[in-house]
Amino acid sequence: MPESIRAAAATALAEVQAVTAALLPEPVAEVMPLATASAPQAAEIRKRMAEVDLADAGSILAFGSAAQGELQVISQEMLTGVRNKDVGPAGDSLREIVTTIRGFSASELDLGRDQSWWEKLIGRARPVAEFVARYEEVQGQIDRITENLLGHEHALLKDIKSLDILYAKTLRFFDELGLYIAAGEAKIAEADSTTIPAKEAQVSAAAEADQVKLAQELRDLRAARDDLDRRVHDLRLTRQVTMQSLPSIRLVQENDKSLVAKINSTLVNTVPLWETQLAQAVTIQRSKDAAEAVRDANDLTNELLKANADNLQQANSIVRQEMERGVFDIEAVKAANATLIATIEESLQIADEGKTRRAAAETDLQKLEADLRDTLSAARARPAPPSA
Repeated sequence: MPESIRAAAATALAEVQAVTAALLPEPVAEVMPLATASAPQAAEIRKRMAEVDLADAGSILAFGSAAQGELQVISQEMLTGVRNKDVGPAGDSLREIVTTIRGFSASELDLGRDQSWWEKLIGRARPVAEFVARYEEVQGQIDRITENLLGHEHALLKDIKSLDILYAKTLRFFDELGLYIAAGEAKIAEADSTTIPAKEAQVSAAAEADQVKLAQELRDLRAARDDLDRRVHDLRLTRQVTMQSLPSIRLVQENDKSLVAKINSTLVNTVPLWETQLAQAVTIQRSKDAAEAVRDANDLTNELLKANADNLQQANSIVRQEMERGVFDIEAVKAANATLIATIEESLQIADEGKTRRAAAETDLQKLEADLRDTLSAARARPAPPSA
């Protein structure tokens, strides 16, 4: 969350607490009659009684109409201000931030976890870099939503204050209607106890020629009295409706206050806590990765040490064996010596055999030479045959 939004949310917290702690006055249900009213209230009631002239039908019709006219204005203001905040823009932003946070699982960061069927299907797991990139993207969305929530919070605070003004206006109208009702009831009581009996006495005491006129005036007076009674009844109904609107205004305010408190709690507590936890998850995973890298390096070092020790042992054995050997192996010398002796013996044997063969060949040559010589001698001594 940007520091500006965090500071604005913290600043708005005091205003939220002040608004939610404000108590609105309760309306007085009973109409205070003129006989028991305080001096200021009695003066106000008599002031409104003076607006009524039973001889003027227009004054009866207009009795309390100025106060009733305010009801139209108040109703329009309520129609503008009353709306279901839980499904309004602020509620949408709250749901959006919840959806965004729920759609981002920190468990995805653990590369050693069991892969989902989808990851197995595509044959890969989400790398940490991709996870961090998604975290930054979601962080941007959270910042945007929290900024919208801050705007909704300020708008709701303004609505709550406007509803305070509306409540005060409605309560004044409610009290004003009470004064008019008290004035009307007092005027009716005055007519019943004074004006009408006086007119009746006047009719009874009048001459026969004037009685018809005075009787009509008496009838008109009674009709005016009944009209005023109906008018007061209408004012009572209006006051009852107004009384019902007061808790409606307070209910809307309570909804607004609850939503403001929820938004502020989300901005001040929930979002920073979520950001902290997620940042810790990223840091923990990076630490885990670093620890695994160190462990792998240590394992490799141990493997190299062990391999080097094994290689040193093997090399030392070979070197020491070669160092302890003579220039020539005794077995090789023995074999060479035996071969040499066998060669010499074989040479001597071959030489002896050669001498023997040469001696035999010499005897054979002498014999052959003697045979050749004898043959040649016999050929020279044979005479020539006779000629034919």
